[in-house]
Order: sequence, then C-alpha cells, then structure tokens
Amino acid sequence: MSTTASGVAAGSRPLVVIHSVQWWLPQTATWLYTQVQFLPADVESHVACERVAFLEQFPYPRLHCLLDYPNWRRVWDLAMRRLRFRDHLWFLYDTARRIDARVMHSHFGFTGWRDLEVARRLQLAHVVTFYGIDVLRYPTKDPRWRDRYREMFARVDAVLCEGPYMAKSIVALGCPESKVRVHHLGIDLTAIPFAPLAWTPGEPLRVLLSGVFREKKGFAYALEALGQISNDVGLEITVIGDQHGGATLQEKQRMLGAIARHDLGSRTRFLGFQPYAVVMAEARRHHLFVSPSVVASDGDTEGGAPVSLIEMSATGLMIVSTTHCDIPSVILDGKTGLLAAERDIDGLVERLRWLIANPSRWADMRAAGRAHVEEEFDARRQGERLASIYRDVVRAS
Repeated sequence: MSTTASGVAAGSRPLVVIHSVQWWLPQTATWLYTQVQFLPADVESHVACERVAFLEQFPYPRLHCLLDYPNWRRVWDLAMRRLRFRDHLWFLYDTARRIDARVMHSHFGFTGWRDLEVARRLQLAHVVTFYGIDVLRYPTKDPRWRDRYREMFARVDAVLCEGPYMAKSIVALGCPESKVRVHHLGIDLTAIPFAPLAWTPGEPLRVLLSGVFREKKGFAYALEALGQISNDVGLEITVIGDQHGGATLQEKQRMLGAIARHDLGSRTRFLGFQPYAVVMAEARRHHLFVSPSVVASDGDTEGGAPVSLIEMSATGLMIVSTTHCDIPSVILDGKTGLLAAERDIDGLVERLRWLIANPSRWADMRAAGRAHVEEEFDARRQGERLASIYRDVVRAS
C-alpha cells in the first residue's frame, strides 16, 4: 500500500481524536503540548478547551475553544450546566460531532467525568489520563468525587497514568485493574542535548529548583537542606517559579524562612515564572537539580512524577529527589540520581554531601540517566505507544 508524504496510508482516513482539557495551556504544562504534538501522522488530533493562554508558546492548528462561540452561546452553555440541566459541555459535543471524532481523550480525571455524556451520545471510545492532583486531592477534598470516579471507571475504555504507584492509587479508587495502563509522558529529546556541566570541588555548586510553589514540590525542604550544607560548599541557587494562589503564598513564606535562617539570600536568585526555553537554558548552566516532592497536607501529590525530572535528567543534570509516588521509576536511586524519603531533611543533606564528596561518580550516573530517558520517555516513541492505545480501544468499543 502506498503512503503519503505525511506517512498516512494512501486512501485511508486518519484516526480522529479530540483532546479535552479545561484550558490550553499553562506555562507549566509543556508535557501536555508534547503529548499531543508527537502523535504519529495517522492520528488527527484536535484540542477542545474552555479558555486559552500562552498561545505564542503552545500554538496548535486544530484548536477549538469555547471562547470562539458567540457570547450568548457561551452564557447559555454555562447556565445549563449551573442549573444542572446537563453536566457536559455543549460546545465539546458540537466540536466532536463536526470533526467526526472516534476517540475522546480527556486530560485529568475530573475532565473525564464531565465528558462522559459527550462520549456516550457520540459513541466515542473514551480514554482518560490522570496526572496527580486529580488522584487524591479531589476525592480527599470532596468525597463526591469517589462516586463520580467509580461511575467514570465503569464507563470509560481505558485509564492512563504515569507509573505503577499511580496505577495502584487509581485501582484503589475503584477502577478495574484491566482498564488501567501505565503510559509514560514523553519529552522531545531532539530539543534537549545531553550537555552535562562539569563541577570541580572548590568552585560554586550551581543548584536549580523549578515549579509552582505548591506544598507538594517540597521546595522548603530543599532550601533547608541546602542551607545545612552551605558551609561545606559554595552555593549558587536559582529558583524558577512563583506563588499561584493563596496556599502557594504560604509555601513561599516557608521557602523565604529557610533562606533567611541560613543566610542564603545573597546566594539565591528568584526568576519567577519563565517560558520553557528559559528553563532549559538555565538547566544547561547548573550542576544539580533538587526536586524533593511530598504528599501535601490537602492530599495533593505528583501522582506520577514531575516531568521536569525527566527533562533535567535528559540534559545531564545531577538529580536529588525523593521516593514520592512514581519518582523511583524516573530516577533510579543510586544509578541515575539519589533519592531520600519524603520530608527527610537529614536524608537530603546526606545525599547532597555524598555528591559533593564523589564528583568522580557523576559522569556514569548522568549517562545512565540520559539512557533511561531515551528508553522510556522519548516523545516520538511514546506518541506511537499512545496511538496504539487509541487503536486498541477503537477496536474493542
């Protein structure tokens, strides 16, 4: 059979998938953009969202937004849902019908539940991916989500997650084990050269932290541990990210408290939120990435693992993190990085001091980290694997 330049078999129709997400796209959600971008040519992806942001960073040709509809239509849609005449988005139904979608891919568990009726009415195969905040935080804060998730698990075709820890958590919420599939998020390795920066004892150790200042990121623990080694080594600390809402302001205060206690102010740069290109440029000028994630007091978790860990390991940065959720599947303790227990400041200090004392071991660990990412988290390979999941659920539905 002949193929076109795009790689699609001549005379065949691509598999049309509608990706449903609340908004396209937060600066910290590069991983979702990559997931959609790297599907193979025989999958025609459309994105349906309620609002947009940062389109200059995340352009997409087949983007459908509720804001594109007339104002009266948006108001009517919102009113119908608030009055509980329906839960689903009319515009999502209309979009999926017009493009002749065959698969609905809902991103985040709460989006998947909202999309159930659209998938049922249009007889779409329905795939839902959980990412972290939706696994424990939602059912912890509002027990109604436990019943909603059970309803959703019974009706969808497949539930995807980042690793085995999250898979067990989803099964514990009531999902049949047969519907759960581990699917790693991919990164574009062609855009991330392996360029580790050598560190020589006696020169400043450049340390990078990056993310929204949420409790689950553990940044206060990172800064406390760095403060405790500040007399052992010269430090240059860069923090990318900022607060985003009330709870994150409290976390920022904890971070600033650790900096003040250990007199790290002159050694710490706060860059605020930055585009992805800036984050990766900063990665290339640092030696070490510290990301000690924890289960937050409100139940929020990484669910799987921060994509930033995958990206930073790919660049050749040394990694210090924790055994939180699926991080041990991304950072192999003692082989591609070092892991401490959650909230274990002494454990973080011990691992930081080991790295300072053993710079000759860095090269092998960095190389192993890149190799692991290439095997399990390459965007093109993961795009093919995701397309295979779509084909499986279409055949089974």
